[in-house]
Amino acid sequence: MTKKIINLFSAAIIAIVLIACGDKKKEEAIVAPEGMSVLDLSKFGKSFAIFVPDTTKAKLTVAEQTSGALDIKVGTTFAITINEQSADIEMKKTDIKSDEVNKFKSFITDEPTAIFWESEITKPEYHFIINQKIGNTDYSIEDTKSTETEPLSKEATQKMFDSAKGIKEIKKQAA
Repeated sequence: MTKKIINLFSAAIIAIVLIACGDKKKEEAIVAPEGMSVLDLSKFGKSFAIFVPDTTKAKLTVAEQTSGALDIKVGTTFAITINEQSADIEMKKTDIKSDEVNKFKSFITDEPTAIFWESEITKPEYHFIINQKIGNTDYSIEDTKSTETEPLSKEATQKMFDSAKGIKEIKKQAA
């Protein structure tokens, strides 16, 4: 009788250990929205992935800046910069509103950690900046401004804004 109790007790302990340790939930795969691809930035020292337009249809370039920032471009309609520090959103709003050249029109999104706005020099242009905390690191993501190309459309800038908001942390699997 005692042997049966010991065997049952041992079987129960083994079952509990297997349930607790063995069947850890696998990391869910990151699935990109339609027309987008997942860009894993871990090879650039970032523990996250970001959605970019389908890279089979346009050339992807990722450039590391000496400041530690990453510039990500896909074709001519997607260009963002990821900085390794958060931005002062309130100060940025003040700068935007007081710009004498690129005249502020309106905020499309105005949140504590993200702004998306319309401004104009000779025609409308759209810009954004978002603060994200990923793991223990603060980042700011913004559209890459260029004097060499035409400003991007509201739709293209919205796609970049949504991509920056949708960054997904990549957690390292425990060995």
